[in-house]
Amino acid sequence: MSTRDFDVIVLGAGPAGEVCSGRLAENGLAVALVERELVGGECSFYACMPSKALLRPAQALAEARRVGGIRFAEAAGGELDVAAVLRRRDEVIHDLNDDAQLPWIEKRGIMLVRGQGTVVGEREIRVGEDLLRARKAVILAPGTGAAMPPIPGLRESQPWTNREVTTAEAIPGSLLVLGGGVVGVEMATAYASLGARVTIVEAVPRLIANEEEFASDQVKDALETLGAEVVLGVKATAVRREEGKGPVTLELEDGRTFIGDELLVAIGRTPHTDGLGLEELGLMKSDPPAQSVEVDDTMRVPGHDWLYVVGDANGRVLLTHMGKYQARLVADHILGRAGETSVLRSDGRLSPRVIFTEPQVAAVGHTLKSAEEAGLNVRAVETSTEGSAGGSFVGHGAPGTVRIVVDEDRRVIVGATFTGVDVAESLHAATIAVIGEVPLERLWHAVPCFPTRSELWLNLLEEYGL
Repeated sequence: MSTRDFDVIVLGAGPAGEVCSGRLAENGLAVALVERELVGGECSFYACMPSKALLRPAQALAEARRVGGIRFAEAAGGELDVAAVLRRRDEVIHDLNDDAQLPWIEKRGIMLVRGQGTVVGEREIRVGEDLLRARKAVILAPGTGAAMPPIPGLRESQPWTNREVTTAEAIPGSLLVLGGGVVGVEMATAYASLGARVTIVEAVPRLIANEEEFASDQVKDALETLGAEVVLGVKATAVRREEGKGPVTLELEDGRTFIGDELLVAIGRTPHTDGLGLEELGLMKSDPPAQSVEVDDTMRVPGHDWLYVVGDANGRVLLTHMGKYQARLVADHILGRAGETSVLRSDGRLSPRVIFTEPQVAAVGHTLKSAEEAGLNVRAVETSTEGSAGGSFVGHGAPGTVRIVVDEDRRVIVGATFTGVDVAESLHAATIAVIGEVPLERLWHAVPCFPTRSELWLNLLEEYGL
C-alpha cells in the first residue's frame, strides 16, 4: 500500500470535478482527481454531447428547407444519412475514449488516479491499495445514473438508459420511451427523426411538466408531426421480454400494451453515492437506494468542514452547467475567495436550462405557475418567436413563443421561456436580466440590433407597456 498527500482530493472527473480540480491546481494547490470510468463523465460520453449530435442533423436539415434556395434540402430525395449521423456522434464522443481529455489535466499538474474512491476517514480516500490524504479538503463529484423504477419485469427486460440510447450502433425499427422529461423528449425527437417508430409514455398529463404549458404543447405537437405516438397521464404497470431478447412489451394501467424493438427508461436520475463510504460518516443509510447528500450554500456538508459535494450528487440542480458553477464556488471557497456569489440562489429554480427538441425550449427562472405558487405578484407577457425581422431568416414559419414573467412589485423579470428554432443561444440575455434583477426601465435602453431575433426583447417590453 502506498500513501500520498495532496492539498485537495476530488472524487469524480465529470464536468464538475474537472472544473473544481482545474481551478484549484491553477492556483497552486496539489490536487488528486479520482475517476473510476471515463474522464469527462456522463455528459461528455453518454448524455449532453452525444444526444445533441443525434439531434442536430435533422434540425439543420429542417432549417435549410425553411431558408429555401438550398438545392439538396429542397430536392425530393433530401434526407438524413443515418450511418453518417452515427459516425459523427462517435467522433463527438471520441469512440468512448477519454485520451483527448488528459492533456488538459496534465498541463495543470493534476494527479489522475484511476479507480473507485472510497472515503475511509477524515480527509482520506482509498483507491484500490492506495491511500490518498488531503491537507485541506475532499470534494465529491460522483454524478448520477439512470433511475430504474420498480415496475415488474423492467430490469429483466434489459431496457436502454441514456447510455445505450446515446451510443447505439444502429437505429431500431421502433422505440418505446418511458418518461416525458428532458431525456425522454430529446431522444424521442432524435430517434423519430432518424426513422424509428416512437411511442413515448408519461405518467403525468403533459410532457416536460416543469416548464410552461405552451412549451409542453408545442413539443407534443412536434413529436406527433414526426410520427411519434404520445401517451399522457397513464402509468406503466409491467414490462415483458423473453430472456432479454427480441421485442419488448410495455403494459399500461389502462389496459393498453405497446410493443417495440427497444425500451428507453428516462424517468429520473439516481446519485452515485453508494460505495463511497458515506455510511461511515453518518451521511447515508446503509441500504439502497442511494441518496443525494445535503450541502449548504457553499456546497459543504454540514458537520464536516473538510467535505464538499458538487454537481448532481447534492441533489440541488441536475444540470451540467450548474455543477460547473458549483465547482467554481467550492474552489473559490477553499482558496479563500468566497464572496457574495457563493450564496447565489442555487436551488435550481433560477437556473438556465435548455431542452434541445424541435422546437427547442430554453428557460430561466420561474414559469408563470411557479412564480404564482411562490407568492409573487406577477404578470406574463408573450410574443411570437417569429415576430421580428430576424425571424424572416431564422426559424421562418416554425412555431415558437417567448414569455417573460414580471414581478410587478419590483418591476424585474423573474422568469423567461423561449420556444422555437435555435432559441438556446437567445437565453443568456434573459439569464442576465433574471439573475442581475435588471429593472425593466433600464432594460428598455438595451437596444437590440436590426434585423436580429433579439428584437423580441423590444416587442416584449412594448407589449408590457414601456
